[in-house]
Amino acid sequence: MLPRVFVATNIPDIGLDMLLTKANFEIWRDIEPPVREYFLEQISIADGVVAIPGATTKMDREAIDAGKNLRIISSYSVGYDHIDVEYATEKGILVTNTPGVLTDATADLAFGLLLMAARRMSEGERLMRSGGWRYWGPRMLLGQQVAGSSLGIIGLGRIGQAMAKRARGFDMKLYYTGRNRRPELEKELGISFLSFENILGTCDFISIHCPLSPETRSLIGEKELKMMKDTAILINTSRGPVVDQKALARALKEEWIAGAGLDVFEKEPMDPEDPLLQLDNIAMTPHLGSASVKTREDMATMAVTNLLAGLEGKVPPNLLNPEVLKK
Repeated sequence: MLPRVFVATNIPDIGLDMLLTKANFEIWRDIEPPVREYFLEQISIADGVVAIPGATTKMDREAIDAGKNLRIISSYSVGYDHIDVEYATEKGILVTNTPGVLTDATADLAFGLLLMAARRMSEGERLMRSGGWRYWGPRMLLGQQVAGSSLGIIGLGRIGQAMAKRARGFDMKLYYTGRNRRPELEKELGISFLSFENILGTCDFISIHCPLSPETRSLIGEKELKMMKDTAILINTSRGPVVDQKALARALKEEWIAGAGLDVFEKEPMDPEDPLLQLDNIAMTPHLGSASVKTREDMATMAVTNLLAGLEGKVPPNLLNPEVLKK
């Protein structure tokens, strides 16, 4: 008997092809995510699941309890805050993710948002599309200088390091903060360590690359935004809840800071009435960090490789809870 697998999103064919002779699988092909009832129904009969972040597809206690036969949760993402890893471990369920493969794609987008927000590109395009471009003048849509300015990176993991490498091409002065200093990277990247408070208070651009955890939830709130320079620009491609979105909307509206570039949000998709959508001094993309053809195919290959290894009784390459193996 082949194991039963539920693929909760329409991953690229390269991943689905790997399942053809190895599992009986059901795939959710719609653009809209599955409703919660259907998701739980599929989990209840699955031996393994390719999971995704989302309000209806959380692998929380309810979903894990529904998965009576569940042996592995393979997340099609590098972040795994949508999975209750601790509870899965209690239940003896393997949990995996897809680290590394989306580093370059996400760093590309983060630096793109930095450029968009700094040079007010989104505003310029909207002006042209609306037919409002009537003149050229020396004070029209003045933005912030990128070359030679300072970039503060919060979280010097894979993506943070890749962001630093891109910034070096613009001769930016590089700083980082985190729980631990990284002397080897300081030398390699030409980057200096600063405290969290000094990063906020001195850098022209601040780019967030830390994971979401209880410690980082609302890491950037009203207090932190008021510590930033009024010419500073905030970039977030990590997780939406790392930034207090209401505080950010107020900071942008009242010009505590000059601008922001976001690819992630507290609620995804965004509420059409969200105040951020009414502001000009922000560049936004709909969670496109990993959205290159190569990256999404690599993620599919990694997610299914993890899944099949777990179902075949092997140790998955990207196991998040190795303590399960001791049970």
